[in-house]
Amino acid sequence: MAEEEGPPVELRQRKKPKSSEIKESAKEEKINDIPAPERVPKHVLFQRFAKIFIGCLAAVTSGMMYALYLSAYHERKFWFSNRQELEREITFQGDSAIYYSYYKDMLKAPSFERGVYELTHNNKTVSLKTINAVQQMSLYPELIASVLYQATGSNEIIEPVYFYIGIVFGLQGIYVTALFVTSWLMSGTWLAGMLTVAWFIINRFCYLLMSASTYTFMMMWEYSHYLLFLQAISLFLLDIFSLKQNDKVYEVYKIYIFSLFLGYLLQFENPALLVSPLLSLVAALMLAKCLQLNVKKGSFVAKIIKVINFYLVCTLTITLNIIMKMFVPHKENGHMLKFLEVKFGLNMTKNFTMNWLLCQESLQAPSQDFFLRLTQSSLLPFYILVLIICFLSMLQVIFRRINGKSLKETVTLEDGRIGERPEIIYHVIHTILLGSLAMVIEGLKYIWIPYVCMLAAFGVCSPELWMTLFKWLRLRTVHPILLALILSMAVPTIIGLSLWKEFFPRLMTELMELQEFYDPDTVELMTWIKRQAPVAAVFAGSPQLMGAIKLCTGWMVTSLPLYNDDDLLKRNENIYQIYSKRSAEDIYKILTSYKANYLIVEDAICNEVGTMRGCRVKDLLDIANGHMVCEEGDKLTYSKYGRFCHEVKINYSPYVNYFTRVYWNRSYFVYKINTVISFQS
Repeated sequence: MAEEEGPPVELRQRKKPKSSEIKESAKEEKINDIPAPERVPKHVLFQRFAKIFIGCLAAVTSGMMYALYLSAYHERKFWFSNRQELEREITFQGDSAIYYSYYKDMLKAPSFERGVYELTHNNKTVSLKTINAVQQMSLYPELIASVLYQATGSNEIIEPVYFYIGIVFGLQGIYVTALFVTSWLMSGTWLAGMLTVAWFIINRFCYLLMSASTYTFMMMWEYSHYLLFLQAISLFLLDIFSLKQNDKVYEVYKIYIFSLFLGYLLQFENPALLVSPLLSLVAALMLAKCLQLNVKKGSFVAKIIKVINFYLVCTLTITLNIIMKMFVPHKENGHMLKFLEVKFGLNMTKNFTMNWLLCQESLQAPSQDFFLRLTQSSLLPFYILVLIICFLSMLQVIFRRINGKSLKETVTLEDGRIGERPEIIYHVIHTILLGSLAMVIEGLKYIWIPYVCMLAAFGVCSPELWMTLFKWLRLRTVHPILLALILSMAVPTIIGLSLWKEFFPRLMTELMELQEFYDPDTVELMTWIKRQAPVAAVFAGSPQLMGAIKLCTGWMVTSLPLYNDDDLLKRNENIYQIYSKRSAEDIYKILTSYKANYLIVEDAICNEVGTMRGCRVKDLLDIANGHMVCEEGDKLTYSKYGRFCHEVKINYSPYVNYFTRVYWNRSYFVYKINTVISFQS
């Protein structure tokens, strides 16, 4: 029986699917496996909306209340509304007087364009010197304030000074709101924001220091790239340990580059931004990314590549920075480098400017009182607790990554691993870097303290932090999750109540207490200058007083209280010689070299006794001039001249040949610099 033939079958080789097709099919299967999201109940949506609404309302209210508190405290301290314009302007001290004076100049200008031109080609402030005040002092806040004042029609309803200080207080309020929101986002509860604001207000700075820090930040804006450099380092460390998605990190790097070049253009092609370490680091990171190899994460080769990448970035950063400094014309901040050398004990100097900077309280190490105040408000103990827990948890995560273990995409409360949250690690690294600098230079505490408030408030309000601690302690007696939730509410509540009980009466006392800013001698001096001195007169004296004269009278001066310009620093040192043991002829030559017509001697500096010995202006001058022994082995040089500020008051030859006293009061002595043909021997 023959077999029945079937239809012919064509045999073909099976085509292998492409890898891309496999990935696409896998994605489709994965998507199909994901269950459709359930519809969120309306009451849950309402709860979320109510939580966000109340939190936003509390954040905005906190900022507004803080701004109103500063305004009320300022009024009580200076009696601002009851004073004349001259007395109000005297309350602006040091560099803040210069900034406000340029704000006034902008308002007096016939047009905005003309005002900007006069500031960028300013030859009416410092004698024999034309400066670009907008570039040198970063006057963009003053330019914006002047535009807002005129564009909003505020000139018809409010005085310029109130508008100006209102902006300062408003910015402080926005800053407090930002602290509130940051702590809220990190912890998930706006209770942390409230605690952050409470700690910040209690540990604020006194008003004058707060104002000084605000204006100092404006003045030092050209150095802001150094702070961004610290941020870039923090992100780089996150990237090295694979604690952050690389794409997001490099997007931030692109923002840095864009901001640097935009700032370079807006700051009149400021070369300091091109030679900044931030640009070199970001460029090195971008180059290193292009050279990275795709290898399996967690393997031995991947670890070696990470080490090589770290070394490559560091080497490229230094190399690029050196190359940029070689080809980009720029002014080296020589005084800054010398200051850091002396500050860290790498060098010794008798230079007046360096030693004077080292004697400034804001550039010294923090005092014990600073830490005592932080401890009394309970801020420092809780900050240290939170920092230790987050730091140790971060180290655990890093070691897990080194051992090849991957991070969980979603960290739950039960895991008790707060160190796996990249934003927490970033803030921990950043606060450690800032804290290290603040331990060396007290002035940087104004940048570090807000971080301390935010991190401490976040930690005590975060159940994840308490759960991390309980995981380490292996708590068994009580359910750890329940206890963590209870403590995250109870601890900040107890802290808030204790702060309210102890510090709220103090704040109210400050607002109710009438203080008086009484400086009649300075008012009399400014009045005399405006009435008696010629319009073309040039005044010489201490930089702080010159700033006040520029603001209150508009007269030209020989120096300014600015410390980011080598020429101005040299001028300050030369003008300060009026308090040294130099001859009348030497002082006369110095003053006439700057075309000065009037000299103002301050009795407070000439007879200074308040500051510690060795940091008084006259002591620093004696050390620089060799009239005082500062180290063993130095030779003491005796001066045959008495201290100039004392001798010139006696009115005897040769001092009367060079200087004629034209005005004096209890605090100031004004001398007209005579025109002489020849010097007496």
